[in-house]
Amino acid sequence: LRFNGVIIITNIFYHLQARGSNLKMKILRKAAVCFALIFALALSACGAAPGVTLPDPDADVTSTPEPTPTPDPVKVRAEELLSGMTLREKLCQLMIVRPEVLTGESPVTAAGETTRLALETYPVGGLIYSVDNLVTQEQTREMITNTQSYSKLPLFISADEEGGNVGRLMYKLGTTWVNSMYSYKDEGADTAYSNAKTIGTDMVSCLFNTDFAPVADVWTNPDNTVIGDRAYSDDFEQAAELVASAVRGFTDSGVICCLKHFPGHGDTSTDTHEGAAVVSKSLDELRSGEFLPFISGIEAGADMVMIGHITVTSVDPEPATISKAIITDVLRGELGWGGVVISDSLDMGALAGYDNGEVCMKFLEAGGDILLGIPDIETALTSLEAAVTDGRLTESRIDESVQRVLELKISHGIIE
Repeated sequence: LRFNGVIIITNIFYHLQARGSNLKMKILRKAAVCFALIFALALSACGAAPGVTLPDPDADVTSTPEPTPTPDPVKVRAEELLSGMTLREKLCQLMIVRPEVLTGESPVTAAGETTRLALETYPVGGLIYSVDNLVTQEQTREMITNTQSYSKLPLFISADEEGGNVGRLMYKLGTTWVNSMYSYKDEGADTAYSNAKTIGTDMVSCLFNTDFAPVADVWTNPDNTVIGDRAYSDDFEQAAELVASAVRGFTDSGVICCLKHFPGHGDTSTDTHEGAAVVSKSLDELRSGEFLPFISGIEAGADMVMIGHITVTSVDPEPATISKAIITDVLRGELGWGGVVISDSLDMGALAGYDNGEVCMKFLEAGGDILLGIPDIETALTSLEAAVTDGRLTESRIDESVQRVLELKISHGIIE
């Protein structure tokens, strides 16, 4: 192309020379020079000058690397702790037990050498206290302070403090009295928030860091006595609004809160403390009713979800406590819950027909995390360790739960 261009320009120049006068020649020479410059510029667009290498259009272009995301310090800290734990320590971390079960003494109202030795043997994840453990606020603080000082990893210090008939601190320690949640159902979301913040603040002042509340069940069955006025409402949508406000109140008080009892205990007629409770509703019916307060509570920032010993026959013939369909498929999968799942107390009558060690194994296998109220720690540990050895329960499944538990403790400042 360059060669042909030179020939064309040369021919024009000689052609002009042969044609006319000096003036015309000057004009024509200028025109020829301009033409030559224009032609040269056109050529530069079609090819590179000698010695200049154009980029290969087919070559890989190295893009600017994406900035490395900042690691989540909570996740990193939990991973560090997890990496240094034995299998037995991991399993113990997934247990919240009564102090009597831990120490073998009853009732426990102080923490001394017996508690220290017990925590060395069984480094559990937390303790749940009842009215029998509480005498005065000063005694309670001293007991909890000593207990925490004996534990390798700081503990969940928990109680059921709902208001009304279900209270521990209100009855024994003189904290702020709050009536049953149902009695406030028509007083709006602000009251639900205020009540929860008051309860949580009182608990934190006595060194508790975990409250198994709010109740997210809806009292739709008048024959239901185990839930009754513990519920926030007998209307699903109203309960959803009030439970979400309560979660925010607990959160602002600084206490860990727990939605209970999934998948919904309000329409049952049996007390799971005494026997098996059955829900005959379809999954679609539960989605449009019982699930609503759990969904709103999760969206409001709840820390835990408690699984009730409830059998939903349309989903699984086994109790929800050991149902992968309920815990993993519905709660974690459909509702998107990625946080801690805790069992209801494992010493309740609803599980009387099951081997306790087997229940512990199946709960973890189903996707649960914390085993609450184990009646015998050693028996549970033996069963779980055997399940790992036999391959029925993988250590990676255990690690998932321990990671969630540690992250919850770190995010709330229980573990620094």
